[in-house]
Amino acid sequence: MSIQVRHDGRGVATITIANAAKLNTLNTQIMEALIEAVEALGSSETLRAVVVRGEGERAFIGGADIAEMATLDPERARSFITLVHRSCDCFRRLPVPVIARISGWTLGAGLELAAACDMRVAGSEARFGMPEVRVGVPSVVEAALLPRLIGWGRTRQLLFTGDAIDAETALRWGLVEEVVAPNALDAAVERMLAGILASGPRAIRLQKGLIQDWEDLTVDVAVQNGIDCFATAWQTDEPRRMMEAFLAAQRARKSRA
Repeated sequence: MSIQVRHDGRGVATITIANAAKLNTLNTQIMEALIEAVEALGSSETLRAVVVRGEGERAFIGGADIAEMATLDPERARSFITLVHRSCDCFRRLPVPVIARISGWTLGAGLELAAACDMRVAGSEARFGMPEVRVGVPSVVEAALLPRLIGWGRTRQLLFTGDAIDAETALRWGLVEEVVAPNALDAAVERMLAGILASGPRAIRLQKGLIQDWEDLTVDVAVQNGIDCFATAWQTDEPRRMMEAFLAAQRARKSRA
C-alpha cells in the first residue's frame, strides 16, 4: 500500500496509487502520501505532464475506504472529507496537464479525482459510479465538478441512484475523452502526451492556468485575461523560437515540392 512515482526522462511523471488488494481505495495514509507526492511534483520546473493511475487493471480508484469511514464522528468526518478534497484538488492545481489512465472500477472519491484531472482515457471495461448515497452519505467535494462535464441531469442520475455506468456511456456523456481496448490504454495515453510534449512547455503552463481562470470568470473578463496571457507568453523567446522552427519546416516542405 503506497504511492509510486515514476519519471520517464521526458518531464512526464506517472503516479500510481498502489492498493490493488482493496481496489486502490483511498484511506488517510494513502491520501496524505498522495498529496505529498503531487505537491513535490508541482515544484519542479522541468515537469511537463502527469499521468495518474491505479495499480493493476481491476480499478482506477474504488472510492474512499468504507472501513475507515464507518468509524468517523462529525469532527473526524470533516477532517476525512477535507483530505479527500485535497487529494483531488492537488491534481487540479498542478501547473501542467494531468491525464487519468482509467482501468476497471472508478467509484466515489475515485471518480472525483478523475474529474479533477484535465483529461481522462478509459479502457472499455471501465465502470463509473457515485454510490455514496447507498452507504448513507451524499457525494460531495469534487463531485461539484461533474455538472460541468456531464450536465445537471446526468449528475443527478449518478448521485441519486448510485448506479454505475459503462465506459461507452461515460464517453457519450462527456465524462471521459477516449475509450480504447484495455490493451491499448497505454498507447492512448502516449498519444495524448505526444501533443503536450510537442508544444511549448511554458505555453502549456500558461494555457492550463488560463483554462482554470475561465472556469470562474465571465466571458468578457476571460477574454481580457486571454489577451494578458498572450502578451505574457512573449516575455520569453519560446514563441519566437517555435514559430521560426515552424516557418523553417514549412519552407523546407515547399522547396521539396
